Amino acid sequence: MKFGYSQPVEIRFGAGTRTEVAEVMRKHGFKRGILVADASLVANGRADEVAKAAGLAAVFDGFGANPDITAADKAAALVKDCGADCVVALGGGSAMDLAKFTALVAKSGKCAEELFYGQLTAEGLPVIALPATAGTGSEVTGVSVMSDAARGAKKPLVSQAFFAKAAIVDPELTLSVPPFVTATSGLDAISHALEAYWCRAHNPISDALAEKALKLMFGSLERAYRDGGDVAARTDMSLGALVAGLAFAPTRTAAVHACSYPLSEIYHMPHGEACAFTLDMFVRMNAALDPERTEALARALGFADCDAMADEIARLKRATGMRHTLKEIGCDDVEGLAAACAAHPLMQNNKKAFSAEELAVAFGGLK
Repeated sequence: MKFGYSQPVEIRFGAGTRTEVAEVMRKHGFKRGILVADASLVANGRADEVAKAAGLAAVFDGFGANPDITAADKAAALVKDCGADCVVALGGGSAMDLAKFTALVAKSGKCAEELFYGQLTAEGLPVIALPATAGTGSEVTGVSVMSDAARGAKKPLVSQAFFAKAAIVDPELTLSVPPFVTATSGLDAISHALEAYWCRAHNPISDALAEKALKLMFGSLERAYRDGGDVAARTDMSLGALVAGLAFAPTRTAAVHACSYPLSEIYHMPHGEACAFTLDMFVRMNAALDPERTEALARALGFADCDAMADEIARLKRATGMRHTLKEIGCDDVEGLAAACAAHPLMQNNKKAFSAEELAVAFGGLK
């Protein structure tokens, strides 16, 4: 056995920790920052609360669910105009992905397009990440998912520069998250943990983290979905998503996420729903590849076997309103979808890289 594990992000977890941004800035000698925040958090006042408490110079919210490289150029220009030496992210994965990439663009002096299609520079401005959803794990990973709408491109960019200086995880920030986002982000986090466990690069540390994350999230996702004010469920989901992020940060994701990109790009599914779409399918397919380990995980989580775990995921999808058939997403080209999924680089990280032909057969069961 030979493996490595590194996690460079300082983590602060707990109710009210969102007030500690200024303390983190002082600790690391940061003088001036800008806030990259979801528009919904600007609208409900959370962004202003965080910005004022930390003395941040400006707030940028000019981006959507799939942050575009043009937004990174605009945000980097704001960094320069404000003389900022750090970037604070507040929101879901989109805000954190954009903040990370903006920090790289601002530090490099290059335009976003050049970095997106070329060689990433080795260093960006420091980022402080405050997740406002329980799902993405981006606060503790070295990944930034960005898009170029003009060319129809979307891809995960990987760099040590994308690890945040600090992650401040305050479950209270998730209390206002609507049910659909609670479900999609939560199922995304469950995907992170499962893929960390069964991917080629798994290790004993990522296995243990994945199991802990799954115990927390299987027990709390539906409760958080049904009652957004359930503080205990929200806390368990925030902790579970964080631990899932720690699990997959060194291993990356696999077949589920390989399929999520074509599903999002072609059929415009939100990322978490796109992950959920194939999750129970791949639980069954990957269980057949490594039954001893995967069955052991299912039993540790309280399921009779992997089929029971897959059945529970399918039930959660229906209970939370996720689409789960090809007809519902408007897909009538199974072979084309299967080919796109098989060709995605993340498929190579799966225990087995499933072929387009194998995926077409599997997708046939989702009609």
